[in-house]
Amino acid sequence: MNPADERQERAEPAGVLPLAGFTVGVTAARRADDLVALLERRGAAVLRAPALRIVPLADDAELMAATEALTASRPDVVVATTAIGFRGWIEAAEGWGLGEALLEGLRGTELLARGPKVRGAIRAVGLREDWSPASESMAEVLQRLLDEGVAGRRVCVQLHGEPLPGFVESLRAAGAEVVGVPVYRWMPPEDTAPVDRLLDAVAARGVDAVSFTSAPAVAGLLARAAERGMREELLEALRGDVLAACVGPVTAIPLQEADVPTVQPERFRLGPLVQLLCAELPGRVRPLPVAGHRLEIRGRAAVVDGRLRTVPPAGMALLRALARRPGWVVARAELLRALPGESSDEHAVETAMARLRAALGEPGLVQTVVKRGYRLALDPAADTKYGDRRD
Repeated sequence: MNPADERQERAEPAGVLPLAGFTVGVTAARRADDLVALLERRGAAVLRAPALRIVPLADDAELMAATEALTASRPDVVVATTAIGFRGWIEAAEGWGLGEALLEGLRGTELLARGPKVRGAIRAVGLREDWSPASESMAEVLQRLLDEGVAGRRVCVQLHGEPLPGFVESLRAAGAEVVGVPVYRWMPPEDTAPVDRLLDAVAARGVDAVSFTSAPAVAGLLARAAERGMREELLEALRGDVLAACVGPVTAIPLQEADVPTVQPERFRLGPLVQLLCAELPGRVRPLPVAGHRLEIRGRAAVVDGRLRTVPPAGMALLRALARRPGWVVARAELLRALPGESSDEHAVETAMARLRAALGEPGLVQTVVKRGYRLALDPAADTKYGDRRD
């Protein structure tokens, strides 16, 4: 068994879905339903907050103008970058009465497809691509064009709302005339309330991960955080407790430029992205041997001996405070400060602790130390391993 498989097996007790107890923020606008379904099927709670919206193609005068120009003067090369964008371009052109002229123009060009999905979209309208990279990488497309030589050639690039770092600039530097075709454009969401809820949850560490499927979604979330004066607060959370999961390297660029670490699947698809979260989030949990039981503390729940236990928010706050120093006594005053709200009555700790014990189903996991506080009953053999002492 390789280390990654071993980590996942250790972190996922039998009978517990891999994302059970975790909350994942979803910033996608396109295919959000598919991503949410995949996450929920694996047990996650989802906080849905589209960070952008897509301008409908048929309403985009800029795309229509670019299409008319291309049908009037055929390019030498067309680079198709996304399936949804290519299909939308053809459908919009048909709506404007330019469909046949566009297809005829594309038949006479060197047609390059970035990956298998866009290759399928090209073939679905009766065209055939001249070449497609195995890597699905725009860098490989660029290298092919530069190796062929583009001086004096007219290259049409289907833009798709995400940055193409260095691509257009490199072609122009090599002597090409580059025409961008904006098949869809990103705009801020009309309703910012869901985004604001996600920002507040990230800042409060109320989500365990945020998923990103496009660079504009990253930019949209950062822009809204800046508008609310909480950009640095958001970045601090993403640099630490909240995992930033990106569908691919282009999506990750705005976060990496802000010094936010990201994780990305090897294949840039929604399924592999969810599989990555299924490995990463449980893998971040440290199992604790407590009172003869195996305890895992997830974002909004605990797993005790392979059984998921839903814990109220106040109980989770206490449990996390105790787990920061397993086996140590934590004073009531410190636990009171960990509780949500601003209560000054230590009786609130006793009430929340009673509910926590009931939720865990094993009262002996948390011990009361008379006149001092509470502690997780870390097994004696684990003292050295976890570097804690028990008072």
